[in-house]
Amino acid sequence: MPDGAALQSLAELDARMVRATRRLRLLQAVSWKQRVQREFLDRWRRGVHRLPEPDYVPEDHAEVRAELRAIAQACDPHQPLGLYIRRTADSWHTAALLLESVGTAAVTDHSIRLFGRPGDALPGGTVSGVDAAMHFIRIADELDAELRAVDTNDDAVEAPIVRERLQQDMDGFFGPGKVSVELDADLIAKAAAGPTRIRLRTGAAFSEYDIHQLREHEAFVHTLTALNGREQPHFASLSRTSPRIIATQEGLATFAELITGHIDIERMKRISLRILAIDMALRGADFIDVFRFLLDAGQREPESFASAARVFRGVPVTGGAAFTKDGVYLAGLVRVHTFFRWCLRQKKLALTHRLFAGKMTLEDVFDLAPAFESGAIAPPHYLPPWAKRANGLAGILAFSLFANTIRLDKVDIENLDAVPRLFGVAESEPREAGR
Repeated sequence: MPDGAALQSLAELDARMVRATRRLRLLQAVSWKQRVQREFLDRWRRGVHRLPEPDYVPEDHAEVRAELRAIAQACDPHQPLGLYIRRTADSWHTAALLLESVGTAAVTDHSIRLFGRPGDALPGGTVSGVDAAMHFIRIADELDAELRAVDTNDDAVEAPIVRERLQQDMDGFFGPGKVSVELDADLIAKAAAGPTRIRLRTGAAFSEYDIHQLREHEAFVHTLTALNGREQPHFASLSRTSPRIIATQEGLATFAELITGHIDIERMKRISLRILAIDMALRGADFIDVFRFLLDAGQREPESFASAARVFRGVPVTGGAAFTKDGVYLAGLVRVHTFFRWCLRQKKLALTHRLFAGKMTLEDVFDLAPAFESGAIAPPHYLPPWAKRANGLAGILAFSLFANTIRLDKVDIENLDAVPRLFGVAESEPREAGR
């Protein structure tokens, strides 16, 4: 661990990096305005199928990139905190290059460097993101009719009511005035979260699943880790969403939905459809091809447009290019889930709390262990309710570890007489055949 002078030097490099990247707004720069959606859907409903025309303003970040290179070169990569700053500066440098090329196919290569491809292998190396996406879509489609029959909670809640409910939750958890929940008419996504503000799209309607997901995903991960990062004594970059942490952040946020029981199969299907849509775009599909694919998959027009727009953020809509960020939700979920299970198996569940101390990658949790132990990085001020309940978390993960040892292809579930014997339970009376 560095001494006091070395720590101060690293903190100064970190502060330089934060100042240098203040103007880099990756998602804001590539996202589409609500006007583009309105104009496209108005034409579509009139039978005019014309590609959308998003507006982009290429940015010049030559000075920022020069400063980021200088910061990276000043860091000792053999020292954990130095390696963290160098990696973070490098990811911001790639983001700056992306912002300088918005509206062109060059965005694709920079995006792949930051977020990967849908066809990349998931942990374990046996399946890819595309394979996993097709798995969840198949299950969702097979269960669709059955779930619609049993799920009667279809009442939509209007955005102003959701805002009030979430604002009460935020005041109760973080304290009054710490985080505001606001309505935003220009937002295409249903919601977006920052360190002190959560925005909801004006006019959107939310299911109860949506509301719970917003709370767990946006508030108790994205906002919470940003606020914890602001509490850090030396490294302000831990409050910033640098490009290199997005996969872990989105994976952790989606894991929060899963571990609290607030992710439904339709949500998994939406995430999975976006992965296939990215793969289609990379292979040459244009915006209308992807839009039709999503419509055919059962999504409504506004939702299909929003999903397709996410795929074509910052790139030409004519095909062969894509913004690959949405591939990280599923890949990140698998990695975070594996991380939590590993921590349980290694009896290091307390290690998972460090993931909330700021915005960092799974790799950082291990590499920065000396900094946590010395106090250079402070423990998290806030923890999501589910992460605080270690016993409950351990119980869920322990069952997950055990359940993965059971091979369903070896279970004769059609033969109900075999089920009790499978688990070593004696039957007290014979079963009626075919029950």
